[in-house]
Amino acid sequence: MSDRYGFYRTLRESYPLVWDDRLGAWLVSRYGDVAAALGDPGLARPRRRGPCCWPGEVWCEGPRREVDDEALGVLREVSERTAFVLARRLAQREVADLAEEFCHWLPVGTAATALGLSYAELARGSRAGGRRAGPAASLAVLCADRSALIGKALTSLLANLLDRPDEWAAVRDAPGALTAAWRESLRRNPPVHVVLRRARRDTRIADGTVPEGAAVALLIGAASRDPDRFAAPDRFDPRRAAPAQLAFGPPDCPAARVAELQAECAARALCEAMPELRWAKGFRPTETGLLTRAPRTLLVRPA
Repeated sequence: MSDRYGFYRTLRESYPLVWDDRLGAWLVSRYGDVAAALGDPGLARPRRRGPCCWPGEVWCEGPRREVDDEALGVLREVSERTAFVLARRLAQREVADLAEEFCHWLPVGTAATALGLSYAELARGSRAGGRRAGPAASLAVLCADRSALIGKALTSLLANLLDRPDEWAAVRDAPGALTAAWRESLRRNPPVHVVLRRARRDTRIADGTVPEGAAVALLIGAASRDPDRFAAPDRFDPRRAAPAQLAFGPPDCPAARVAELQAECAARALCEAMPELRWAKGFRPTETGLLTRAPRTLLVRPA
């Protein structure tokens, strides 16, 4: 689809609830409808496939689990070390691909180190056999399960910041600015664009009714740029009030906290190792993907 966001605009304006034969699902595209549907117990999640969830299955459901501060601190230490090692390895390169060589490896490396596993063991799903337990183990497993989505979210964050040198400078000079930039990037360029659900019963959505048993595709990518919810929704604006991103659920959700921690460590390491980081000559990032989406490559000049 050459104009993904133009397609979303058409759906929001004219077809807020519409059946899609190719996907075999009802499409829901407006922010209010998508946000409500994500918390609707009448819409069930697809069944899990192996150790990882279906793309986009990151929202917390059921009783909210508290994130242990000690566990988060341990995971932060591991993530910081991993990020600095990766950044320093790339710092002397003439050209580097941050998507493949940094964003992809940061969540994977953090999880593997925290669990005492090799990358190969982690890839085989051997998380239960890790040589390290302790308070950070469950968060490390969460990081492993969400590693692909976290990597894509990091890629989009860096693309947004590097496209706007003033915003990159703000993050570099005031680390507290990263949180706002991260949440705005998740809104503007969510790593998952489609979240699938199935109706447990006839369900009212967007002034229509989805029949029991039907598949429902919640278009996070469309909802995130709904002009009825966000002024100038296509613009990356970290100073936007309450970006209310939908990609990783509420800020206190464990998945959301782990992902934000990774973003903080990534930005800090890159700012220290590559203070003059900029795009490689002639390079422009391009989003790809259907259910999940981010630039495939980020070619930069580190030095």
